[in-house]
Amino acid sequence: MAEIEIRPATPDDVPLILKLIQELADYENLAHEVVASAADLHAALFGERPVVEAVIARVDGEPAGYALFFPNFSTFLGRPGLYLEDLYVRPAARGVGAGRRMLEHLARIAVDRGWGRFEWSVLDWNEPSINFYKRMGAKPMDEWTVFRISGEDLKRLAEST
Repeated sequence: MAEIEIRPATPDDVPLILKLIQELADYENLAHEVVASAADLHAALFGERPVVEAVIARVDGEPAGYALFFPNFSTFLGRPGLYLEDLYVRPAARGVGAGRRMLEHLARIAVDRGWGRFEWSVLDWNEPSINFYKRMGAKPMDEWTVFRISGEDLKRLAEST
């Protein structure tokens, strides 16, 4: 049985996290969208005003994956929630429980902090992940559509008056 360790990320983990982000982007066919630098991640995770948190999974002592998350807020609940931005387990470490252990760890964080929910998005073609999440008890929010505005469109909207 594999030994799985889940621990909070430290500043020394930033290069590893960036490497894992690049691996995730490759898996999702989105490598061209990764523009984050180690300095960007360090500021977001450990800067003067951190905006995200991360955990690192190790399997038998080797880096196996990460989860990056931040609080969101539900006006209906009147409480924060945990939003999972990324959950990634390297292919060689899949199937031994690292992903489940990270989800359990994050669920405990949400419960311990008194947060009302735990949510994330998954690409609709990613059936292995969808099935994994459903086995954990997650329910798809099929009635919701994610919208995003970024890049030049974001700048244009910000400048319109």
